[in-house]
Amino acid sequence: MGAGSRARSPWTVFSATSCGVVVVFLNVSGVNVALPTITRALGASAGQASWVLLSYMLLTTALILALGRLADIVGRRPLYLTGFAVFTAATTACALSPSAEVLIAARAVQAVGAAALVTNTTPLLTDVFPGSSLGRALGLNATVAAVSQAAGPLLGGAATALLGWRGTFLLTLPLCVVGLVWSLLVLPAARRPPGPRQPFDLAGAVLSALALAATLLALSPDALAATGLPGTGGPVAVAALAVPAWAAFVLLQARRRHPLVDLRLVVHRVRAPLYAAVLLNAAAQYSVVVLASLVLQATGRRDALAAGLLVSPVAVGTTLAAVAAGHLVGRVSARALTTAGSALVLAGVVGLAVVLRPGSPYWLVGPALAAVGVGTGLFMTPSTSTLMLTVAAGSRGAANGVRSALQNVGYLLSTALALGTATSGLAAGDRAAAYAGNLGTSGVADAFATGVRTALTVLAVLALLALVACWSLPRRRAQPPTQPPAQPPAQPPAQPPPAPPARPAPTAEGAHP
Repeated sequence: MGAGSRARSPWTVFSATSCGVVVVFLNVSGVNVALPTITRALGASAGQASWVLLSYMLLTTALILALGRLADIVGRRPLYLTGFAVFTAATTACALSPSAEVLIAARAVQAVGAAALVTNTTPLLTDVFPGSSLGRALGLNATVAAVSQAAGPLLGGAATALLGWRGTFLLTLPLCVVGLVWSLLVLPAARRPPGPRQPFDLAGAVLSALALAATLLALSPDALAATGLPGTGGPVAVAALAVPAWAAFVLLQARRRHPLVDLRLVVHRVRAPLYAAVLLNAAAQYSVVVLASLVLQATGRRDALAAGLLVSPVAVGTTLAAVAAGHLVGRVSARALTTAGSALVLAGVVGLAVVLRPGSPYWLVGPALAAVGVGTGLFMTPSTSTLMLTVAAGSRGAANGVRSALQNVGYLLSTALALGTATSGLAAGDRAAAYAGNLGTSGVADAFATGVRTALTVLAVLALLALVACWSLPRRRAQPPTQPPAQPPAQPPAQPPPAPPARPAPTAEGAHP
Protein backbone atom coordinates (compact mmCIF):
# COMPACT_ATOMS: atom_id res chain seq x y z
CA MET A 1 0.00 0.00 0.00
CA GLY A 2 1.34 3.37 -0.95
CA ALA A 3 1.92 6.27 1.33
CA GLY A 4 -1.02 8.08 -0.14
CA SER A 5 -3.26 5.16 0.75
CA ARG A 6 -2.24 5.32 4.41
CA ALA A 7 -2.80 9.07 4.60
CA ARG A 8 -6.33 8.86 3.18
CA SER A 9 -9.27 7.60 5.24
CA PRO A 10 -10.48 4.29 3.78
CA TRP A 11 -14.12 5.35 4.19
CA THR A 12 -13.46 8.51 2.21
CA VAL A 13 -12.23 6.33 -0.64
CA PHE A 14 -15.32 4.17 -0.17
CA SER A 15 -17.54 7.22 -0.63
CA ALA A 16 -15.84 7.96 -3.95
CA THR A 17 -16.08 4.42 -5.31
CA SER A 18 -19.72 4.29 -4.20
CA CYS A 19 -20.45 7.17 -6.57
CA GLY A 20 -19.20 5.05 -9.46
CA VAL A 21 -21.23 2.04 -8.32
CA VAL A 22 -24.41 4.12 -8.05
CA VAL A 23 -24.20 5.71 -11.51
CA VAL A 24 -23.37 2.41 -13.23
CA PHE A 25 -26.17 0.38 -11.63
CA LEU A 26 -28.76 3.14 -11.79
CA ASN A 27 -28.02 3.53 -15.48
CA VAL A 28 -28.20 -0.20 -16.27
CA SER A 29 -31.50 -0.91 -14.55
CA GLY A 30 -33.05 2.45 -15.44
CA VAL A 31 -32.50 1.99 -19.18
CA ASN A 32 -34.25 -1.38 -19.02
CA VAL A 33 -37.43 0.38 -17.90
CA ALA A 34 -37.09 3.20 -20.46
CA LEU A 35 -36.44 0.88 -23.42
CA PRO A 36 -40.04 0.77 -24.75
CA THR A 37 -40.23 4.59 -24.63
CA ILE A 38 -36.82 4.86 -26.35
CA THR A 39 -37.95 2.47 -29.07
CA ARG A 40 -41.12 4.45 -29.80
CA ALA A 41 -39.50 7.91 -29.61
CA LEU A 42 -36.56 7.08 -31.91
CA GLY A 43 -38.45 4.75 -34.21
CA ALA A 44 -36.01 1.96 -33.46
CA SER A 45 -36.39 -1.48 -34.97
CA ALA A 46 -36.53 -4.55 -32.76
CA GLY A 47 -32.87 -5.27 -33.53
CA GLN A 48 -31.83 -1.70 -32.70
CA ALA A 49 -33.79 -1.83 -29.46
CA SER A 50 -31.97 -4.99 -28.40
CA TRP A 51 -28.59 -3.45 -29.23
CA VAL A 52 -29.32 -0.44 -27.02
CA LEU A 53 -28.93 -2.91 -24.16
CA LEU A 54 -26.51 -5.43 -25.63
CA SER A 55 -23.92 -2.98 -26.98
CA TYR A 56 -23.38 -1.87 -23.39
CA MET A 57 -23.35 -5.35 -21.87
CA LEU A 58 -21.15 -6.97 -24.48
CA LEU A 59 -18.48 -4.28 -24.47
CA THR A 60 -18.40 -4.03 -20.69
CA THR A 61 -17.84 -7.77 -20.40
CA ALA A 62 -15.27 -7.87 -23.20
CA LEU A 63 -13.19 -5.01 -21.77
CA ILE A 64 -13.15 -5.96 -18.09
CA LEU A 65 -10.18 -8.33 -18.40
CA ALA A 66 -8.06 -5.86 -20.37
CA LEU A 67 -8.83 -2.88 -18.14
CA GLY A 68 -8.24 -4.90 -14.98
CA ARG A 69 -4.74 -5.77 -16.13
CA LEU A 70 -4.09 -2.25 -17.42
CA ALA A 71 -4.96 -0.88 -13.96
CA ASP A 72 -2.22 -3.03 -12.43
CA ILE A 73 0.29 -1.47 -14.85
CA VAL A 74 -0.66 2.22 -15.01
CA GLY A 75 -2.34 2.49 -11.60
CA ARG A 76 -5.93 2.25 -10.43
CA ARG A 77 -6.48 5.96 -9.78
CA PRO A 78 -5.71 7.23 -13.31
CA LEU A 79 -7.72 4.47 -14.98
CA TYR A 80 -10.67 4.92 -12.62
CA LEU A 81 -10.73 8.69 -13.18
CA THR A 82 -10.43 8.24 -16.95
CA GLY A 83 -13.28 5.74 -16.88
CA PHE A 84 -15.45 8.13 -14.87
CA ALA A 85 -14.75 10.95 -17.34
CA VAL A 86 -15.58 8.71 -20.32
CA PHE A 87 -18.76 7.49 -18.64
CA THR A 88 -19.86 11.07 -17.88
CA ALA A 89 -19.23 12.26 -21.44
CA ALA A 90 -20.98 9.24 -22.94
CA THR A 91 -23.98 9.71 -20.63
CA THR A 92 -24.29 13.26 -21.94
CA ALA A 93 -24.13 11.93 -25.51
CA CYS A 94 -26.85 9.38 -24.70
CA ALA A 95 -29.16 12.09 -23.39
CA LEU A 96 -28.62 14.18 -26.55
CA SER A 97 -28.80 11.34 -29.10
CA PRO A 98 -30.97 12.23 -32.13
CA SER A 99 -31.33 8.66 -33.44
CA ALA A 100 -31.15 5.03 -32.42
CA GLU A 101 -27.81 4.60 -34.22
CA VAL A 102 -26.21 7.46 -32.28
CA LEU A 103 -27.65 6.16 -29.01
CA ILE A 104 -26.20 2.68 -29.63
CA ALA A 105 -22.78 4.20 -30.36
CA ALA A 106 -22.97 6.38 -27.22
CA ARG A 107 -23.94 3.34 -25.15
CA ALA A 108 -20.89 1.51 -26.50
CA VAL A 109 -18.62 4.35 -25.35
CA GLN A 110 -20.45 4.41 -22.03
CA ALA A 111 -19.59 0.72 -21.64
CA VAL A 112 -15.86 1.52 -21.88
CA GLY A 113 -16.14 3.90 -18.92
CA ALA A 114 -18.32 1.46 -16.97
CA ALA A 115 -15.78 -1.34 -17.42
CA ALA A 116 -13.00 0.87 -16.00
CA LEU A 117 -15.19 1.75 -13.00
CA VAL A 118 -16.40 -1.79 -12.30
CA THR A 119 -13.01 -3.48 -12.57
CA ASN A 120 -11.27 -0.95 -10.28
CA THR A 121 -13.77 -0.54 -7.44
CA THR A 122 -12.97 -3.71 -5.50
CA PRO A 123 -9.15 -3.45 -5.89
CA LEU A 124 -9.26 0.20 -4.77
CA LEU A 125 -11.12 -0.79 -1.61
CA THR A 126 -8.84 -3.77 -1.01
CA ASP A 127 -5.79 -1.52 -1.30
CA VAL A 128 -6.91 0.93 1.40
CA PHE A 129 -8.87 -1.19 3.89
CA PRO A 130 -7.07 -3.39 6.42
CA GLY A 131 -8.04 -7.04 6.49
CA SER A 132 -10.05 -6.60 9.69
CA SER A 133 -12.55 -4.24 8.06
CA LEU A 134 -12.28 -5.28 4.40
CA GLY A 135 -15.21 -7.68 4.63
CA ARG A 136 -17.44 -4.95 6.01
CA ALA A 137 -16.38 -2.53 3.27
CA LEU A 138 -17.01 -5.05 0.50
CA GLY A 139 -20.34 -5.96 2.06
CA LEU A 140 -21.41 -2.32 2.07
CA ASN A 141 -20.14 -1.98 -1.49
CA ALA A 142 -22.39 -4.89 -2.49
CA THR A 143 -25.23 -3.20 -0.59
CA VAL A 144 -24.75 0.04 -2.52
CA ALA A 145 -24.85 -1.93 -5.78
CA ALA A 146 -27.98 -3.86 -4.76
CA VAL A 147 -29.84 -0.76 -3.60
CA SER A 148 -28.88 1.14 -6.77
CA GLN A 149 -29.98 -1.72 -8.98
CA ALA A 150 -33.26 -2.04 -7.08
CA ALA A 151 -33.93 1.72 -7.19
CA GLY A 152 -33.03 2.02 -10.88
CA PRO A 153 -36.38 0.85 -12.30
CA LEU A 154 -38.37 3.10 -9.96
CA LEU A 155 -36.21 6.20 -10.43
CA GLY A 156 -35.72 5.55 -14.14
CA GLY A 157 -39.45 5.05 -14.62
CA ALA A 158 -40.23 8.27 -12.76
CA ALA A 159 -37.61 10.23 -14.71
CA THR A 160 -38.94 8.83 -17.99
CA ALA A 161 -42.49 9.78 -17.06
CA LEU A 162 -41.44 13.35 -16.21
CA LEU A 163 -38.79 14.06 -18.86
CA GLY A 164 -39.30 11.46 -21.58
CA TRP A 165 -36.79 8.76 -22.50
CA ARG A 166 -33.86 11.12 -22.04
CA GLY A 167 -34.80 11.45 -18.38
CA THR A 168 -33.10 8.20 -17.37
CA PHE A 169 -29.74 9.61 -18.57
CA LEU A 170 -30.38 13.10 -17.23
CA LEU A 171 -31.09 11.50 -13.84
CA THR A 172 -27.56 10.08 -13.54
CA LEU A 173 -25.68 12.93 -15.23
CA PRO A 174 -25.42 15.20 -12.12
CA LEU A 175 -24.30 12.19 -10.08
CA CYS A 176 -21.61 11.49 -12.68
CA VAL A 177 -20.22 15.03 -12.38
CA VAL A 178 -20.25 14.96 -8.57
CA GLY A 179 -18.67 11.50 -8.47
CA LEU A 180 -15.92 12.45 -10.93
CA VAL A 181 -14.95 15.60 -9.01
CA TRP A 182 -15.06 13.85 -5.63
CA SER A 183 -12.97 10.92 -6.91
CA LEU A 184 -10.42 13.37 -8.30
CA LEU A 185 -10.10 14.94 -4.84
CA VAL A 186 -9.97 11.89 -2.58
CA LEU A 187 -8.63 8.83 -4.40
CA PRO A 188 -5.08 8.13 -3.21
CA ALA A 189 -2.15 7.95 -5.59
CA ALA A 190 -0.52 4.60 -4.87
CA ARG A 191 3.15 4.13 -5.55
CA ARG A 192 4.05 2.44 -8.81
CA PRO A 193 5.43 -1.09 -8.33
CA PRO A 194 9.23 -1.13 -8.23
CA GLY A 195 11.20 -2.05 -11.30
CA PRO A 196 10.52 -1.39 -14.98
CA ARG A 197 6.89 -1.02 -16.07
CA GLN A 198 5.51 -4.27 -17.44
CA PRO A 199 4.27 -4.27 -21.06
CA PHE A 200 0.54 -4.53 -21.79
CA ASP A 201 -0.54 -7.72 -23.56
CA LEU A 202 -2.38 -6.15 -26.50
CA ALA A 203 -2.69 -9.43 -28.42
CA GLY A 204 -4.19 -11.09 -25.35
CA ALA A 205 -6.63 -8.22 -24.91
CA VAL A 206 -7.83 -8.49 -28.52
CA LEU A 207 -8.18 -12.27 -28.33
CA SER A 208 -10.07 -12.15 -25.02
CA ALA A 209 -12.45 -9.49 -26.33
CA LEU A 210 -13.05 -11.50 -29.51
CA ALA A 211 -13.60 -14.77 -27.60
CA LEU A 212 -15.95 -13.16 -25.06
CA ALA A 213 -17.98 -11.30 -27.69
CA ALA A 214 -18.32 -14.45 -29.83
CA THR A 215 -19.37 -16.51 -26.81
CA LEU A 216 -21.98 -14.01 -25.68
CA LEU A 217 -23.40 -13.53 -29.18
CA ALA A 218 -23.64 -17.31 -29.60
CA LEU A 219 -25.75 -17.35 -26.43
CA SER A 220 -27.98 -14.49 -27.66
CA PRO A 221 -29.48 -15.59 -31.00
CA ASP A 222 -32.01 -12.75 -31.09
CA ALA A 223 -29.24 -10.16 -30.83
CA LEU A 224 -27.14 -12.06 -33.34
CA ALA A 225 -30.03 -12.09 -35.81
CA ALA A 226 -30.19 -8.29 -35.57
CA THR A 227 -26.67 -8.16 -37.04
CA GLY A 228 -27.95 -9.69 -40.28
CA LEU A 229 -26.37 -13.14 -39.88
CA PRO A 230 -28.59 -16.13 -40.71
CA GLY A 231 -30.92 -16.98 -37.85
CA THR A 232 -30.16 -20.71 -37.84
CA GLY A 233 -26.51 -20.96 -38.80
CA GLY A 234 -25.37 -17.72 -37.17
CA PRO A 235 -25.05 -19.00 -33.55
CA VAL A 236 -23.20 -22.11 -34.73
CA ALA A 237 -20.80 -20.05 -36.84
CA VAL A 238 -20.11 -17.62 -34.00
CA ALA A 239 -19.64 -20.45 -31.50
CA ALA A 240 -17.19 -22.07 -33.97
CA LEU A 241 -15.25 -18.80 -33.92
CA ALA A 242 -15.30 -18.62 -30.11
CA VAL A 243 -13.70 -22.05 -29.57
CA PRO A 244 -10.41 -21.40 -31.43
CA ALA A 245 -10.32 -17.84 -30.05
CA TRP A 246 -10.41 -19.20 -26.48
CA ALA A 247 -7.82 -21.86 -27.30
CA ALA A 248 -5.47 -19.27 -28.84
CA PHE A 249 -5.97 -16.98 -25.84
CA VAL A 250 -5.08 -19.70 -23.31
CA LEU A 251 -2.01 -20.78 -25.29
CA LEU A 252 -0.85 -17.18 -25.63
CA GLN A 253 -1.26 -16.50 -21.91
CA ALA A 254 0.70 -19.63 -21.04
CA ARG A 255 3.65 -18.51 -23.21
CA ARG A 256 3.74 -14.79 -22.36
CA ARG A 257 6.16 -13.45 -19.80
CA HIS A 258 3.72 -10.66 -18.91
CA PRO A 259 0.28 -12.03 -19.85
CA LEU A 260 -3.06 -10.27 -19.67
CA VAL A 261 -4.22 -12.98 -17.27
CA ASP A 262 -1.62 -14.88 -15.32
CA LEU A 263 -3.03 -18.41 -15.42
CA ARG A 264 -1.64 -18.91 -11.94
CA LEU A 265 -4.40 -16.55 -10.77
CA VAL A 266 -6.95 -19.12 -11.91
CA VAL A 267 -5.15 -22.42 -11.26
CA HIS A 268 -5.15 -22.10 -7.48
CA ARG A 269 -6.72 -24.24 -4.78
CA VAL A 270 -8.85 -21.34 -3.48
CA ARG A 271 -9.39 -19.15 -6.53
CA ALA A 272 -10.27 -21.94 -8.99
CA PRO A 273 -13.42 -23.08 -7.12
CA LEU A 274 -14.26 -19.45 -6.30
CA TYR A 275 -14.15 -18.45 -9.94
CA ALA A 276 -16.29 -21.46 -10.86
CA ALA A 277 -18.78 -20.56 -8.13
CA VAL A 278 -18.94 -16.93 -9.29
CA LEU A 279 -19.84 -18.00 -12.84
CA LEU A 280 -22.36 -20.65 -11.77
CA ASN A 281 -24.01 -18.54 -9.08
CA ALA A 282 -24.46 -15.61 -11.46
CA ALA A 283 -25.95 -17.92 -14.09
CA ALA A 284 -28.29 -19.51 -11.53
CA GLN A 285 -29.79 -16.39 -9.98
CA TYR A 286 -29.63 -13.48 -12.43
CA SER A 287 -32.66 -14.28 -14.61
CA VAL A 288 -34.93 -15.25 -11.72
CA VAL A 289 -36.26 -11.70 -11.53
CA VAL A 290 -36.82 -11.59 -15.30
CA LEU A 291 -38.73 -14.88 -15.32
CA ALA A 292 -40.86 -14.00 -12.30
CA SER A 293 -41.62 -10.57 -13.70
CA LEU A 294 -42.66 -12.04 -17.06
CA VAL A 295 -44.96 -14.59 -15.42
CA LEU A 296 -46.53 -11.96 -13.18
CA GLN A 297 -47.10 -9.62 -16.14
CA ALA A 298 -47.85 -12.03 -18.97
CA THR A 299 -49.98 -14.54 -17.05
CA GLY A 300 -50.84 -12.67 -13.86
CA ARG A 301 -52.18 -9.48 -15.44
CA ARG A 302 -49.96 -7.14 -13.40
CA ASP A 303 -48.46 -4.01 -14.85
CA ALA A 304 -44.72 -3.34 -14.85
CA LEU A 305 -44.74 -1.26 -11.64
CA ALA A 306 -46.73 -3.87 -9.71
CA ALA A 307 -44.49 -6.67 -11.00
CA GLY A 308 -41.40 -4.68 -10.02
CA LEU A 309 -42.69 -4.31 -6.48
CA LEU A 310 -43.59 -7.99 -6.27
CA VAL A 311 -40.07 -9.13 -7.23
CA SER A 312 -38.44 -6.65 -4.81
CA PRO A 313 -37.76 -9.37 -2.17
CA VAL A 314 -34.74 -10.36 -4.28
CA ALA A 315 -33.16 -6.90 -4.00
CA VAL A 316 -34.18 -6.47 -0.35
CA GLY A 317 -32.80 -9.89 0.56
CA THR A 318 -29.53 -9.22 -1.26
CA THR A 319 -29.12 -5.89 0.51
CA LEU A 320 -29.74 -7.20 4.03
CA ALA A 321 -27.65 -10.34 3.53
CA ALA A 322 -24.71 -8.40 2.06
CA VAL A 323 -24.62 -6.17 5.14
CA ALA A 324 -24.77 -9.17 7.45
CA ALA A 325 -22.12 -11.03 5.47
CA GLY A 326 -19.80 -8.04 5.75
CA HIS A 327 -19.87 -8.39 9.53
CA LEU A 328 -19.50 -12.17 9.42
CA VAL A 329 -16.54 -12.39 7.03
CA GLY A 330 -13.98 -11.95 9.79
CA ARG A 331 -15.66 -14.52 12.05
CA VAL A 332 -16.98 -17.23 9.71
CA SER A 333 -15.08 -18.98 6.94
CA ALA A 334 -15.75 -18.13 3.32
CA ARG A 335 -16.54 -21.80 2.73
CA ALA A 336 -19.40 -21.72 5.24
CA LEU A 337 -20.84 -18.39 4.05
CA THR A 338 -20.66 -19.08 0.32
CA THR A 339 -22.03 -22.61 0.78
CA ALA A 340 -24.94 -21.29 2.82
CA GLY A 341 -25.61 -18.61 0.20
CA SER A 342 -25.54 -21.08 -2.67
CA ALA A 343 -27.83 -23.44 -0.76
CA LEU A 344 -30.38 -20.64 -0.28
CA VAL A 345 -30.21 -19.73 -3.99
CA LEU A 346 -30.80 -23.40 -4.83
CA ALA A 347 -33.74 -23.62 -2.41
CA GLY A 348 -35.29 -20.43 -3.80
CA VAL A 349 -34.95 -21.49 -7.45
CA VAL A 350 -36.37 -24.95 -6.72
CA GLY A 351 -39.23 -23.33 -4.80
CA LEU A 352 -40.04 -21.07 -7.74
CA ALA A 353 -39.94 -24.03 -10.14
CA VAL A 354 -42.62 -25.65 -7.98
CA VAL A 355 -44.91 -22.71 -7.20
CA LEU A 356 -44.44 -20.12 -9.99
CA ARG A 357 -47.44 -20.53 -12.28
CA PRO A 358 -50.50 -18.48 -13.34
CA GLY A 359 -52.56 -17.51 -10.32
CA SER A 360 -50.01 -18.71 -7.73
CA PRO A 361 -50.58 -17.07 -4.32
CA TYR A 362 -47.89 -14.53 -3.59
CA TRP A 363 -47.29 -15.91 -0.09
CA LEU A 364 -45.67 -18.88 -1.85
CA VAL A 365 -43.76 -16.90 -4.48
CA GLY A 366 -42.46 -14.11 -2.22
CA PRO A 367 -40.43 -16.29 0.20
CA ALA A 368 -38.80 -18.14 -2.69
CA LEU A 369 -37.73 -14.83 -4.24
CA ALA A 370 -36.41 -13.67 -0.85
CA ALA A 371 -34.36 -16.88 -0.49
CA VAL A 372 -32.66 -16.20 -3.83
CA GLY A 373 -31.87 -12.63 -2.73
CA VAL A 374 -30.51 -13.60 0.69
CA GLY A 375 -28.42 -16.37 -0.83
CA THR A 376 -26.95 -13.98 -3.40
CA GLY A 377 -26.02 -11.45 -0.70
CA LEU A 378 -24.40 -14.13 1.47
CA PHE A 379 -22.35 -15.36 -1.47
CA MET A 380 -21.17 -12.04 -2.92
CA THR A 381 -19.22 -10.54 -0.03
CA PRO A 382 -17.14 -13.52 1.22
CA SER A 383 -16.36 -14.70 -2.30
CA THR A 384 -15.06 -11.28 -3.35
CA SER A 385 -13.10 -10.56 -0.17
CA THR A 386 -11.51 -14.03 -0.15
CA LEU A 387 -10.49 -13.66 -3.76
CA MET A 388 -8.84 -10.31 -3.11
CA LEU A 389 -7.02 -11.61 -0.04
CA THR A 390 -5.40 -14.46 -1.96
CA VAL A 391 -3.57 -12.28 -4.51
CA ALA A 392 -0.74 -9.81 -4.16
CA ALA A 393 -1.59 -6.11 -4.45
CA GLY A 394 -0.06 -5.83 -7.91
CA SER A 395 -2.41 -8.49 -9.33
CA ARG A 396 -5.70 -7.46 -7.75
CA GLY A 397 -6.92 -5.61 -10.82
CA ALA A 398 -6.36 -8.64 -13.05
CA ALA A 399 -7.87 -11.05 -10.49
CA ASN A 400 -10.94 -8.89 -10.05
CA GLY A 401 -11.17 -8.47 -13.82
CA VAL A 402 -11.44 -12.24 -14.20
CA ARG A 403 -14.13 -12.32 -11.50
CA SER A 404 -16.14 -9.50 -13.09
CA ALA A 405 -15.86 -11.01 -16.57
CA LEU A 406 -17.03 -14.43 -15.32
CA GLN A 407 -19.89 -12.80 -13.45
CA ASN A 408 -21.04 -10.90 -16.55
CA VAL A 409 -20.77 -14.04 -18.67
CA GLY A 410 -22.92 -15.78 -16.06
CA TYR A 411 -25.52 -13.02 -16.28
CA LEU A 412 -25.77 -13.30 -20.05
CA LEU A 413 -25.72 -17.10 -19.94
CA SER A 414 -28.55 -16.99 -17.42
CA THR A 415 -30.62 -14.64 -19.57
CA ALA A 416 -30.05 -16.58 -22.79
CA LEU A 417 -30.81 -19.97 -21.23
CA ALA A 418 -33.82 -18.78 -19.24
CA LEU A 419 -35.58 -16.81 -21.96
CA GLY A 420 -34.75 -19.32 -24.70
CA THR A 421 -36.06 -22.23 -22.63
CA ALA A 422 -39.13 -20.38 -21.33
CA THR A 423 -40.33 -19.41 -24.81
CA SER A 424 -39.16 -22.49 -26.72
CA GLY A 425 -42.69 -23.96 -26.83
CA LEU A 426 -44.32 -20.81 -28.17
CA ALA A 427 -44.90 -19.64 -31.72
CA ALA A 428 -43.09 -16.53 -32.89
CA GLY A 429 -46.09 -14.27 -32.33
CA ASP A 430 -46.71 -15.70 -28.88
CA ARG A 431 -43.04 -15.15 -27.93
CA ALA A 432 -43.36 -11.49 -28.80
CA ALA A 433 -46.56 -11.30 -26.75
CA ALA A 434 -44.80 -12.91 -23.78
CA TYR A 435 -42.04 -10.29 -23.85
CA ALA A 436 -44.69 -7.59 -24.15
CA GLY A 437 -46.58 -8.98 -21.15
CA ASN A 438 -49.73 -9.75 -23.10
CA LEU A 439 -50.43 -13.48 -23.45
CA GLY A 440 -54.01 -14.08 -24.53
CA THR A 441 -55.43 -17.57 -24.33
CA SER A 442 -55.08 -19.78 -21.29
CA GLY A 443 -53.47 -22.52 -23.39
CA VAL A 444 -50.62 -20.23 -24.48
CA ALA A 445 -50.24 -18.91 -20.93
CA ASP A 446 -50.00 -22.46 -19.57
CA ALA A 447 -47.41 -23.37 -22.21
CA PHE A 448 -45.35 -20.34 -21.24
CA ALA A 449 -45.61 -21.13 -17.53
CA THR A 450 -44.45 -24.69 -18.26
CA GLY A 451 -41.46 -23.30 -20.17
CA VAL A 452 -40.64 -21.03 -17.25
CA ARG A 453 -40.65 -23.98 -14.85
CA THR A 454 -38.32 -25.88 -17.19
CA ALA A 455 -36.00 -22.86 -17.31
CA LEU A 456 -36.01 -22.67 -13.50
CA THR A 457 -35.10 -26.35 -13.37
CA VAL A 458 -32.06 -25.63 -15.56
CA LEU A 459 -31.12 -22.75 -13.23
CA ALA A 460 -31.48 -25.08 -10.24
CA VAL A 461 -28.91 -27.44 -11.76
CA LEU A 462 -26.49 -24.51 -12.11
CA ALA A 463 -27.17 -23.52 -8.48
CA LEU A 464 -26.38 -27.08 -7.37
CA LEU A 465 -23.06 -26.97 -9.23
CA ALA A 466 -22.28 -23.63 -7.55
CA LEU A 467 -22.99 -25.24 -4.18
CA VAL A 468 -20.53 -28.05 -4.96
CA ALA A 469 -17.86 -25.52 -5.96
CA CYS A 470 -18.31 -23.62 -2.69
CA TRP A 471 -18.20 -26.81 -0.64
CA SER A 472 -14.80 -27.64 -2.17
CA LEU A 473 -13.20 -24.49 -0.72
CA PRO A 474 -10.67 -24.90 2.10
CA ARG A 475 -12.10 -24.73 5.61
CA ARG A 476 -9.60 -22.17 6.87
CA ARG A 477 -9.99 -18.45 6.24
CA ALA A 478 -7.87 -16.99 3.44
CA GLN A 479 -4.86 -14.93 4.45
CA PRO A 480 -3.12 -12.24 2.39
CA PRO A 481 -0.11 -13.60 0.52
CA THR A 482 3.04 -13.08 2.50
CA GLN A 483 5.60 -10.78 0.98
CA PRO A 484 9.19 -11.96 0.96
CA PRO A 485 11.03 -10.51 3.94
CA ALA A 486 13.13 -7.49 3.22
CA GLN A 487 16.78 -8.28 2.97
CA PRO A 488 18.93 -6.55 5.59
CA PRO A 489 21.31 -3.96 4.22
CA ALA A 490 24.56 -5.39 3.06
CA GLN A 491 27.29 -5.22 5.68
CA PRO A 492 30.95 -4.77 4.86
CA PRO A 493 32.87 -7.99 5.09
CA ALA A 494 33.89 -8.79 8.62
CA GLN A 495 37.49 -7.87 9.35
CA PRO A 496 39.61 -10.46 11.16
CA PRO A 497 40.65 -9.44 14.67
CA PRO A 498 44.02 -7.70 14.83
CA ALA A 499 46.91 -10.10 15.16
CA PRO A 500 48.82 -9.97 18.48
CA PRO A 501 52.21 -8.27 18.34
CA ALA A 502 54.97 -10.52 17.18
CA ARG A 503 57.00 -11.98 19.94
CA PRO A 504 60.79 -11.66 19.64
CA ALA A 505 62.81 -14.76 19.10
CA PRO A 506 64.03 -16.35 22.29
CA THR A 507 67.65 -15.99 23.37
CA ALA A 508 70.12 -18.78 23.41
CA GLU A 509 69.28 -19.45 27.02
CA GLY A 510 65.63 -19.65 26.13
CA ALA A 511 64.66 -16.60 28.23
CA HIS A 512 62.81 -13.52 27.02
CA PRO A 513 64.26 -10.12 27.69
